[in-house]
Amino acid sequence: MEGGNAVGDVLATALRHAAVGHQVFPLASSKRPVANCDRCRDADHDRQACPCLLCHGLYAATGDPERIAAMLAAVPRPLLAVRTGQPSGVVVIDIDPGNGGDLAALIRRGLAPPTAHVVTGSGGWHLWYRWPGRLVPCSASRIAPGVDVRGDGGYVVVPPSAHPRTGRRYVWADRPREVVEMPSALAEACLPPSLSVQTRGEPVRPATASAEGISYPDRLLAAHLDAVARAPEGRRRVTLYGAARGAARMVAAGAITSGAAVAALTRAGYDAGQSERDTRRAISGGFEAEGVTW
Repeated sequence: MEGGNAVGDVLATALRHAAVGHQVFPLASSKRPVANCDRCRDADHDRQACPCLLCHGLYAATGDPERIAAMLAAVPRPLLAVRTGQPSGVVVIDIDPGNGGDLAALIRRGLAPPTAHVVTGSGGWHLWYRWPGRLVPCSASRIAPGVDVRGDGGYVVVPPSAHPRTGRRYVWADRPREVVEMPSALAEACLPPSLSVQTRGEPVRPATASAEGISYPDRLLAAHLDAVARAPEGRRRVTLYGAARGAARMVAAGAITSGAAVAALTRAGYDAGQSERDTRRAISGGFEAEGVTW
């Protein structure tokens, strides 16, 4: 996982990442995902199930050595990226001093314990933590100005990539420091306000004493969420949409509150590897189809 000093080191570095369970993929030299092919530019194209080698950015990430070699060979002067969140088991905190990121302030708040970290090509830091086994959504400046989170649905550039603007390479610092467990306070700080303390991982309680024939709303919601968790790649977004319709009917019946339903569905979507945008669209579409406001 250690960075090199030449573009030729990218493949060897990618294979070392794959060996420890990280999913990797190449970026263009501009630091952007490689453009999709013509057939994959349709907005309704299933990114999760797409067999194309490079299309759809992080959805092409893999740990297969042969596929990694083919991907890197197909991209001139590639940068290397690791998919973050559950697929690779890591969360990266991106601190950019140029946008107000303050590492010392995070340390004082107890949100940046010592861990393996990268000095970025723009002079910032990437702090690597182990994924905590629950939702950590990507965000920009949510926990502090100039501090971005690369978690579920995201990716991060890794050494020996060079920054497209400065030309400086990303380099590991203080190696061989290990990637440590993400502190609970940091994991909590990464969650959006909609996932309030009352709904994070808590059992869903009926909103009213009578729920129009729904005797066990917690079990029914759990069944909807379980369907999302068990859905195969390529069916997860549509399954989340169906779960959202079922949850919306529960809201309409007064079995649960809309806030609890949306929080649970959002977590299920992220846990299933859906992006923030796709998760929100699936939930809003399901609620709108049932005529329920959320």
